[in-house]
Amino acid sequence: MIMGGIPQEHYEPKTNAEKWIHSRLPIVGLALDFLAFPTPKNLNWMWVWGVMLTIFLVIQIVTGVVLAMHYTPHVDMAFASIEHIMRDVNGGWLLRYIHMNGASFFFIAVYAHIFRSLYYGSYKAPREVTWIIGVLILLLMMATAFMGYVLPWGQMSFWGATVITNLFSAIPFVGDAIVTWLWGGFAVDNATLQRFFSLHYMLPFLILGLTIVHIWAFHTTGNNNPTGVEVRRDSIEVTKRDTLPFHPYYTIKDLFAVVVFLILFAAFVFFMPNYLGHPDNYIEANPLATPAHIVPEWYFLPFYAILRAVTFDILFIDSKLGGVLAMFGSIIVLALAPWLDTSKVRSGRYRPKFRLAFYVLIVDFFVLMWVGGMPAEQPYVLISQIATAYWFAYFLIILPMLGVSEKPEPVPATIEEDFDREHPVKSAKGMGDAVATPAE
Repeated sequence: MIMGGIPQEHYEPKTNAEKWIHSRLPIVGLALDFLAFPTPKNLNWMWVWGVMLTIFLVIQIVTGVVLAMHYTPHVDMAFASIEHIMRDVNGGWLLRYIHMNGASFFFIAVYAHIFRSLYYGSYKAPREVTWIIGVLILLLMMATAFMGYVLPWGQMSFWGATVITNLFSAIPFVGDAIVTWLWGGFAVDNATLQRFFSLHYMLPFLILGLTIVHIWAFHTTGNNNPTGVEVRRDSIEVTKRDTLPFHPYYTIKDLFAVVVFLILFAAFVFFMPNYLGHPDNYIEANPLATPAHIVPEWYFLPFYAILRAVTFDILFIDSKLGGVLAMFGSIIVLALAPWLDTSKVRSGRYRPKFRLAFYVLIVDFFVLMWVGGMPAEQPYVLISQIATAYWFAYFLIILPMLGVSEKPEPVPATIEEDFDREHPVKSAKGMGDAVATPAE
């Protein structure tokens, strides 16, 4: 069963009807076991992003399917069909703004989820497979978002597609063939738009499938937690001392966080829906007029900055190929984090030197985001080169060295010990229940 990794009380059907259904399709039992899954009792607010991502994935799929009913994937009609959706389709403007801003909030949540996992060591054994699946989801999200950005067929859509797809021509021997296949011809044109529309429609369902596998994976190994200490699995009784049922304790907590995040999301949708977009994309695509400054969506800017940071040849690798390798390499080193981090302590909470390096990494990410939106000129090129060097140095040099040189702080023996230290509990006289008192 999906919950087999951690000891827990499983659903047992009682009535004959329940037994009949359970013996043929145990979907009720799986759902109830999921809700009762033993979850570390010391999880903080940074553990709400997984649920947030699931909700936004559903939002993107539902709005995307409805928008596809009214969109025309043809270079002569795509831009007009978007205006048709905005003006003539009932609620079309709302669907489009939800879908458009939903992509941005999806990436806000995924970046928060990734950096939380990096800080608390959620990529370490036995969760390497869970981490790799997560990185694959990130790559598919990027591909889906890029293709979706092309569909409105505005100036940024057209020229963004031209610039990004041209990068594949830097691959030796097969690069030109790949570009021709992506374009469906010898330039970004109607065949390109139709290809991207098909893939943009299909990939979210592949992401949904990988998300289910991702959830299955961490329900097999169990959740990580702020201490990095594993849940004790000696027996159900011992496990209960480290955990709480996912429902109602964490469902209520997640629901509160989701409502707050959706309020912020609604503020963008209703009051500043185009704030995160680019004004040039409201100009119909024109192959004869190049925009002054071609930039991708904001969530691609850190990796776009890494791409542009390589302005020199390295041995037999020219700057164009070097930039492409650096861009994809920045995600590969992220995927290799479980093996690059040599420390035996999982959580950054007990690693002082690691915390400093990690905080610099967060600043570095935002610096890359900033310079990615700037013109490819000095001093922005130099800043992007320094920031790119730190990104790779963090994963390839700092993480392996800290595992050898850093002296971690004492780690709690159990999750129960950490929870009791943070939330002291005293027994109330004459009552069977425990009364929580503020932490000292």
